[in-house]
Amino acid sequence: MTMEFLEIRVPKDVFRELKGRDIEALIKESLQKAELTLQAEEEEFLKKKRKKLKEQLKKMEEEYGELLEFYHKALRDKKFMLEKRDEFKRENRELRKELEAKKRETKSKA
Repeated sequence: MTMEFLEIRVPKDVFRELKGRDIEALIKESLQKAELTLQAEEEEFLKKKRKKLKEQLKKMEEEYGELLEFYHKALRDKKFMLEKRDEFKRENRELRKELEAKKRETKSKA
C-alpha cells in the first residue's frame, strides 16, 4: 500500500498558529465547511435557474395563447372570406344571366 502525501505551504505566522494543533481534524472540518458552502452555492444556482425557467415558461405560455388566438381569428376570417366568395359567385352568376337576357332582348328587338 502506497501512502499519498499532500504538501501544504503556509506563512510562518500561520504555521505558528497551527503548531501543536490536530491538523487532520482542521482539514476535515474545513472540508465539511467547504462541502456545505458548495451545496449552498449549488442550491442558490439552481434556484436562480429555476426562476429563469419559470419566467421563460410563462412567456412561452403567453406567446402560445397569442398564437392560438391568432389561429382562431384566422379560421374565422377564412370562413368569412369563403362565405363572401360564395356570395359573390352567386351574385355574378345572377348578373350574367340578367346580362345574357338583356342581350337576347336587345337582339330580338333589332
